Amino acid sequence: MIVFKSVVGKLWLTILLLVSFILFILTVMLLQFFENYHISETEKGLFNTATRIASILEEHNEEELSLGLEVSWKLVDEVTKVLIVEGENELYYSPNTEESQRLLFSDIENDPLLSKVLAGGEIKKKVSSLPLSDSNQDKNLNHVIIGVPFKQSNSDYGAVFIYQSLEVIEQTSNSTTKFILLVAGVAIILTTIFAFFLSTRITAPLRKMREAAFEVARGKFDTKVPILTNDEIGELATAFNQMGRQLKFNMHALNQEKEQLSSILSSMADGVITFNRDGTILITNPPAERFLQNWYFEQGNTHGKTEAIPSKVDELFQMAVSTEQEQVGEVSIQGRYWVVIMTPLYNNKFIRGAVAVIRDMTEERQMDKLRKDFIANVSHELRTPIAMLQGYSEAIIDDIAQTNEEKKEMARVIYDESLRMGRLVNELLDLARMEAGHLLLSIDRVEIPVYIQRIIRKFQGLAKEREIELSVLMTESDHSFLLDPDRIEQVLTNLIDNAIRHTPNGGSVVVTETTDEKGMSFEVKDSGSGIPEEDLPFIFERFYKADKARTRGRSGTGLGLAIAKNIVDAHKGHISVQSKLGQGTTFSFFIPRRNE
Repeated sequence: MIVFKSVVGKLWLTILLLVSFILFILTVMLLQFFENYHISETEKGLFNTATRIASILEEHNEEELSLGLEVSWKLVDEVTKVLIVEGENELYYSPNTEESQRLLFSDIENDPLLSKVLAGGEIKKKVSSLPLSDSNQDKNLNHVIIGVPFKQSNSDYGAVFIYQSLEVIEQTSNSTTKFILLVAGVAIILTTIFAFFLSTRITAPLRKMREAAFEVARGKFDTKVPILTNDEIGELATAFNQMGRQLKFNMHALNQEKEQLSSILSSMADGVITFNRDGTILITNPPAERFLQNWYFEQGNTHGKTEAIPSKVDELFQMAVSTEQEQVGEVSIQGRYWVVIMTPLYNNKFIRGAVAVIRDMTEERQMDKLRKDFIANVSHELRTPIAMLQGYSEAIIDDIAQTNEEKKEMARVIYDESLRMGRLVNELLDLARMEAGHLLLSIDRVEIPVYIQRIIRKFQGLAKEREIELSVLMTESDHSFLLDPDRIEQVLTNLIDNAIRHTPNGGSVVVTETTDEKGMSFEVKDSGSGIPEEDLPFIFERFYKADKARTRGRSGTGLGLAIAKNIVDAHKGHISVQSKLGQGTTFSFFIPRRNE
């Protein structure tokens, strides 16, 4: 039943059973006590009455026997019967003794216990049934029989036998039993009410604690239990409230730590993947997600199942778990290089998984390659003019040139190569200063149409020589802009020169300028050979040349675009390139407006 499953029911039933058991034992003991008490009092009363009658009969001789009997009968009540025996034929019954209730002399004489009263003058007591001649409702009822001897004048013993039915005692015991049972019943009822009230009062705070516990389990850590008493239940309520406050503090700290860890993982440049003991992915951050997505794309899986990982990563995980040591490996995906550092995670003394730190080393590899290429390119760019300087100078010294014209020609070559070497060194120095942040801009207001036409005129001769149509498009015929004219001219000169050099005869180069409220944009578009798609991300690197087979006549130093990008960046702008093989190339850069 639901009642007995609750604390109230169990406590109420326990108290009720305990009190009922105690009342049952007490009732049985009281009934036994009162029954023995009534019997004892009855026997005592009968013994006293019999003794007094015996004393009266001893005081009155045979002449006064009638007077002694009369006095004796006055001592007997209605329920007590008396038999006075002075001889076998001298039997005197009390007046209230009916014929059917008489104690026969033959019964006394034949009884081994009662016969001793007449024979030896002993006082005897016996509880027995009276044998009656006819059958009625009092048949076989137990009687208490007490025999008291007295001396007669002839020195023989007479006896007073007084007896009483136990029915009277039983009636008295029954009345007492009913009263005791009534009291016990009232006590049980009162105990039931008290036990239920006590159980309810004790368990009411417990029910509130249970409700509060459910609220705390649902995340409401501000829930408090009212403290109504100063006993153990009150102390429990105080402890519960302290536990709620501590849980709230701990959960707040855990949430802060979780958010902090999440922010750290999200802001990390390196990818982080946490694995379970069986290799299941638990946590990833955005760089790790991109790493996995690139691998899924390479495998042809566009859905991106998070259960799968690259075989090299899985191999590092298995090695880290088995050897309990950090493992390092490298993975190449979609042309990018990734270094994977796999470290085991411990739960006390046992490995519970591993964490992988994935670092994109593509830029480092590219920078290392660019460093090596830079040294090789500088060596290459310097080796040719140095060799020519050395060769022509030796020719002049050895008088190989016979005429003044030949000597002048050799001297001109030496001069051109020295200019080329100077230009290379100057460009390297400029690029170094720009990348170090030492580039100082000389901002001035420039009339854009005049400024662009002046730059275009410098290339009209070269364009005409190569039969290339060089044109310019501008949004407005008369407007000005704040910029560094020398540096922007250097950018446009480099872009237009590259466009003309890489455009075949009969092609076209278009310079477009547009100005709006945000700033000014330039676009240099040619119809040349184009740039391969794989070279586009590195086109603005130092000494990077998309056309590896270009001749010296078409090739510059490889620093022009790197310098152009730094100049545009110094103006807070940006530069970009779009190109397809066989369809030409378009360089675009944007300069934002400056506050007046």
